[in-house]
Parts: sequence; structure tokens; C-alpha cells
Amino acid sequence: MEKRAVIELRNVYKAFDGVPVLEGLNLTVLEGETLVIIGRSGTGKSVTLKHIVGLLTPDHGKVLVLGRDLSTLGLKELLSLRLRIGYLFQGGALLNWLTIAENVALPLREHRPELSEPEIRDIVDSKLRIVDMLHARDKLPEEVSGGMKKRAGLARAIVLDPSIILYDEPTSGLDPVMANAINELVVHTKEVTGATQVVVTHDMQSAYCIADRIAMLYEGRIIEVGSPEQIKESTNPIVRQFVRGETKGPITDGESKPALSEINVREGGSR
Repeated sequence: MEKRAVIELRNVYKAFDGVPVLEGLNLTVLEGETLVIIGRSGTGKSVTLKHIVGLLTPDHGKVLVLGRDLSTLGLKELLSLRLRIGYLFQGGALLNWLTIAENVALPLREHRPELSEPEIRDIVDSKLRIVDMLHARDKLPEEVSGGMKKRAGLARAIVLDPSIILYDEPTSGLDPVMANAINELVVHTKEVTGATQVVVTHDMQSAYCIADRIAMLYEGRIIEVGSPEQIKESTNPIVRQFVRGETKGPITDGESKPALSEINVREGGSR
């Protein structure tokens, strides 16, 4: 049985101050998968996430989420759709004057006014348990490590039981041990929630650990999509240079344009 498309970006273009960032981006995310978008820093990975959640609108092209064309939605409909999307920001984006538990409870207090205080506490504690942060529920963000802040941010991202979870550079700024712990948490979160996940990163070790499929974003377009094994063995010179971290190749030599024109986007590979 074929999985349905949960997210589709169709021929998306986006420029800022006349500088193109996305140039005909096409991408499909399937229900229940973890798709990792890789690419160099500043290539539009986070911009892509912001299009998915409707924080940015394309100059041209369409973004469909859960079967809805975002360009056709009014503000009320868009806000309703966003409640089905969890977003983990790079630094966790916790409010420093609130405890970990109070931070996680914020979406419930904003969007679930019918819940009682005991109900809110039970839900918050259940999400903190998933990310192994229940022991720190009453601590302030300044009292926990960077990795713990990201765990708390993830608990907040899943507190409304979203269908989709977006991760913006979840291992950025972490030491290797904590980065691996976050990778394991991303995998565990999908197992527990069943959510569709989109992760952006330039950390290839992380991508290989967590992805069902990997998409390479380069010069505003997705140039290859495949399983981790397919991406590792890619014959595309741009993809190969990036995933191997080589200093010489089309990315650094300025020879990418001819290669891009010859590339057929390859899709496949789902664990």
C-alpha cells in the first residue's frame, strides 16, 4: 500500500531582496517517514521549513500540507493547520523566566482552554517522560544544558500531539555524545508518536542515523532524494563531495552549474 503525501512543495521559488534562495524546489514527504534535508549552511533549509509551516509564502509555486494548499487558506484555517505541526527551533526557544514544565504547557494553555490544571500537568509530564526530562520539570532553562533545552523544546513541540514535527538543526552546537542522544530521541519520538518528521541539518552522521530518506538541497533545488544507503553511494559529484566532506569538487570549484543541468532527481528508498 502506497503511503500518501503529507507535505508537497511544487516548483517553489523564493527570493529575498532580489536574491534567489529557492529556485524551483520540488519535494514530497510521505506519511510516517523521517525525511532529512541536507545542504550547506545558508542554502535555504530553514527557509523550506518556514514555507511548510506557513511562516513564509512562495513567490511562485505551491505548498500543500495535509492535503491543503496553504495559499488558499485564510488566517483562521492556517492557524488551525499549524496546531497539527510541531516545530523544534535550533536553540529550543524556551522562555527563560518559566520552568521547563511551564514552557511545555504554553501551547496547552493557549489552545486547550478546556483543560484543567491536573489535566495539563498530566499531559506535560507524559511528554517530558518521552524526552527523558521529567526530572527537570521544575528547573529554569538556565539551569539545564543545551541538549536538555532541546529535549524540552521537543516536549513542547509534541504537546498538542501533532501529525508533523519539524526539526531545525537539532544537533547544532552539541558535543558528539549529546548529538547522538538527540539523534536517538528523534528516532524514539517517531516510534512513540507516529508523526511524519522533517529534519534539516548539515550533520551527515545525524542524517544517516535518523533518516528514512535524505534530500539534498543545493542552489535552491532538491538535486537528489534517496535512502541513506543511496545517498552514501551517490554518483552525483555535488552530493558525493558534500556527504564525504571533500574540499575539492564542484561545490568549491564553481563547476556545479553544468552538473545541475544534467541531473535527474532520483526518488526512492524508504526503510
